[in-house]
Amino acid sequence: MSSLPGNPHAGRLSPTMSFRISLLTAFLIATSLHLHAAQEVVNGIAAVVNGEVITYSQVRELIAAQEKSASEIYQGEELQNKVADMRKKAIQELIDRALILQEFKKKEFNIPSYIIDDSIQRIIRTDFGGDRAAFVKTLQAQGYTMARFREVQKDKITVQAMRQSRTSDNVLVSPVKIREYYRKHADSYTTPEQVKLRMIVLKEGGGGGDTPSDASVSKKQMAAEIREKLAGGAEFDRLAQMYSEDSTNEAGGDWGWIERKTLNEDLAKVAFSLKPGEISPIIPLDNAYYILMVEAKKPAVTKSLSEVQPQILEALTQEEKLKGQDRWLKELRQKAYIRIL
Repeated sequence: MSSLPGNPHAGRLSPTMSFRISLLTAFLIATSLHLHAAQEVVNGIAAVVNGEVITYSQVRELIAAQEKSASEIYQGEELQNKVADMRKKAIQELIDRALILQEFKKKEFNIPSYIIDDSIQRIIRTDFGGDRAAFVKTLQAQGYTMARFREVQKDKITVQAMRQSRTSDNVLVSPVKIREYYRKHADSYTTPEQVKLRMIVLKEGGGGGDTPSDASVSKKQMAAEIREKLAGGAEFDRLAQMYSEDSTNEAGGDWGWIERKTLNEDLAKVAFSLKPGEISPIIPLDNAYYILMVEAKKPAVTKSLSEVQPQILEALTQEEKLKGQDRWLKELRQKAYIRIL
């Protein structure tokens, strides 16, 4: 038996591997989730890969958490369509996994036992605070033996290691591709324009701190009086504390630094047209009256290509590595007998 290509301790196969993504949690959900159970075969055959059977129970186990989340968001036919799409993708994932594991056996590679032991120990430390007894008890409660859990972990490690073995560390990314990526994703490297905003809000039917209770004093009239005081030099924050009816009144109407998307479109249009220190006219909107003041402004800033080039290079390198894995899997599929039932 030979070790996996590359460093046999590759190893330790990346401690950040997703063992800690509680596989146990997925097991728990899988045993309790039964969407449309009355209509489904308990454990029929979903696909056959070179004579190896993939069952519907494997499919449900793989997507149990996703199905549970979907059932909380969607209903009826939409839910059925979502679940059907999830299961279709899960079957393909299980087919690919079977092909990879078969290739692993064919090449007579080997995963050292200590790597599996280390992965299980990480789960015990991370998810059970180091309590092995609690870990074993949880497995038993769900009907899983330690041997079965080790088998699952071994398969996960094997699939990831085989995928990694099909990626080259000598991926070359041309400057042209880097520039093109930068151009297409410029928004990702741009900090939007911002304003430091204060706001006074008067709501029809509401009551501000020092607002007269006389109903004859309309909010529109009150807004006009406040705007006049501001024009005469009154302090914006002081009047906001006295009269504003939004959650920032105690802070003098201070909204801090905000982007356009933070505000209603009509308010954003006015706020971002103001100069620093300028106060807006009264803005009637949705049974309320708004007065805005911009204290300062920051223009939109886009990082230069030289600043983000390392990030882009990493992204494109990973993209090329994934393409290499996809080509390898495509070759495995073409050589295999696969039947989806």
